[in-house]
Amino acid sequence: MTDGPPRRVAVTGGAGFIGSHTVDLLVGDGCRVLVIDDGSHPCGEPLPSGVELVEADCGSERAARALCQFRPEAVLHLAAKGGVERARRDPSDHARATVASSVALFHHAARSGARRVVTASSGGTVYGDRARLPAAERARPAPVSAYGAAKAAEELYLAAAAREHGLSALSLRYANVYGPRQDGTGEAGVVAITCTRLRDGAAPRVFGDGAQTRDFVYVGDVARANVAALAATRSGVVNIGTGRETAVGHVVALLRTISGSRVDVELAPRRASEVRRVCVDPRRAAAWLGWRPEVDLERGLELTFASFCSHEGGATEMVVTA
Repeated sequence: MTDGPPRRVAVTGGAGFIGSHTVDLLVGDGCRVLVIDDGSHPCGEPLPSGVELVEADCGSERAARALCQFRPEAVLHLAAKGGVERARRDPSDHARATVASSVALFHHAARSGARRVVTASSGGTVYGDRARLPAAERARPAPVSAYGAAKAAEELYLAAAAREHGLSALSLRYANVYGPRQDGTGEAGVVAITCTRLRDGAAPRVFGDGAQTRDFVYVGDVARANVAALAATRSGVVNIGTGRETAVGHVVALLRTISGSRVDVELAPRRASEVRRVCVDPRRAAAWLGWRPEVDLERGLELTFASFCSHEGGATEMVVTA
């Protein structure tokens, strides 16, 4: 690992949920930051003063020009379009909108002079349904959804681009990220959706029997992992999670207790292409990045619900500050 992050960093999706938390840390560390964001999933928080914002698809020629002008030392790719359900409904459109755009970005990054590229992958979907958990990076990817297949493909494309251009490149396989600033009005993110419904007095909803498990990791911890990954030199794949399984029904019950709600849980049919159990092994992240999760689940849920109660919630217009 190096002593700190690069001084010039481009962040795609930097106005969104995970991106905005990461940009805050980078600016706090004294980095110059370029954010490339198409404005489709803003978190509602303004970017820090001095951050340059280019509103564009990350794979577009406009983004390529912005990268060449900025000349980043490293690029963090967090831009995403849709989740598991959207990809299931139209996998070919999802691939065109995500994989093709990501591949273009990887090559744009290399041509701009960046020597380090870090991308967000998905430990929650890439591994598929595994008999043995927590899943370690040496396990062969076996996605059961179009979304997971797209993320696995992006990892391979990044590795190929790194070999072609002589880059160092790392794919971070996130577990199930939750926390303040996540959109609670969409189809993905059980914590954000439940917080929104409880705040608004609606019944929390559980798909299936609620016994399906996830590895919930707090967004502040994920932002620290992103910064650590930019500063590191190892290439390959790294899990970012807690190594602990928690049932979705249990999380909803915790949020009901935190909120003081007495509204009964609403049950809905199980979603297609949903992985039954998710849990990733974070030991490589400790060895390669010096990273460990710090915020336990109950504290993270308390912070998240308090944040939702203090804001309107949902997607808002992106604020340009530079």
